Amino acid sequence: MSYLETVKNVYTEAALKPDIGLCCTTNPIWELPGLKIPRIMQEMNYGCGSTVHARDLTNNPKMLYVGVGGGMELLQFAYFNRQKNGVIGVDVVDEMLKASRKNFIEAEAQNPWFKSNFVELKKGDAMHLPVEDNSIDVAAQNCLFNIFKADDLKKAIEEMYRVLKPHGKLVMSDPTCEQPMNDELRNDDRLRALCLSGSLPIAEYVKALTDAGFGTIEIRARKPYRILDTKNYPTDELIYIESIEVAAIKDPMPIDGPCIFTGKAAIYYGNEDYFDDKAGHVLVKNQPIAICDKTASAIAALNRDDIYISESTYHYDGGGCC
Repeated sequence: MSYLETVKNVYTEAALKPDIGLCCTTNPIWELPGLKIPRIMQEMNYGCGSTVHARDLTNNPKMLYVGVGGGMELLQFAYFNRQKNGVIGVDVVDEMLKASRKNFIEAEAQNPWFKSNFVELKKGDAMHLPVEDNSIDVAAQNCLFNIFKADDLKKAIEEMYRVLKPHGKLVMSDPTCEQPMNDELRNDDRLRALCLSGSLPIAEYVKALTDAGFGTIEIRARKPYRILDTKNYPTDELIYIESIEVAAIKDPMPIDGPCIFTGKAAIYYGNEDYFDDKAGHVLVKNQPIAICDKTASAIAALNRDDIYISESTYHYDGGGCC
């Protein structure tokens, strides 16, 4: 049995019998005016963060969500669109699609503004999306891509890139791990399906995105997720897993490489009102400005004694140098 068949079996079970302990179902739920999320959707929130960001969802974007779970984030996306088939949900598990359809009926009963036809559910997998080229404004996945092995991850990211419009966004939440994992952990298909042993270091995760052509990467959040301990898992050391929230934007790739925002900022505190690096970056005195890692390196190379550059906070919330 392939690891993808194990994944399918795990999430078939999770569709038929909600598993409240699967992934981070205790994550805070967005509280939006007039939005009520059925309890069953919360119990089937099989993610490790949120892919719903209001600033991504202006002007009625066409949206795609891969790996539908109980439908909670599909409902949240529909809140910002409210048009027939404005949101597409894709899943390979028939039972999960059936459960989501049932949950949407409950959501209709609790939300007068919502209609089930706001969401179009399609059978398909992340490596072969049943979606047209350049047709999506915002695509999302939550705690899915970390499950894939290298070749399948490459295909899944390339598929997201294909369906996005120019400047469209791929918004993701996934577990990451900076420590090495032994082969026994990496090759345990069930632990991979449970979003544990497939976790990559952030740098590898980001490289997979930029290799596909995404010109801008935003790391929006980084937080604790899981512990693999020596008593319950085949490891000789405690392994700490975090989750990150990331947006990859289908911008053209800059000649000098992608703009990757990891939460760095620059503060100019010199004698003038501002500093202009003559490369498109103006630092107003005593006003922090978010900068991508590439700009941080370029400014640091100037060896000035009146500019402070912070370390990466792994939290980026828009604006800045690019």
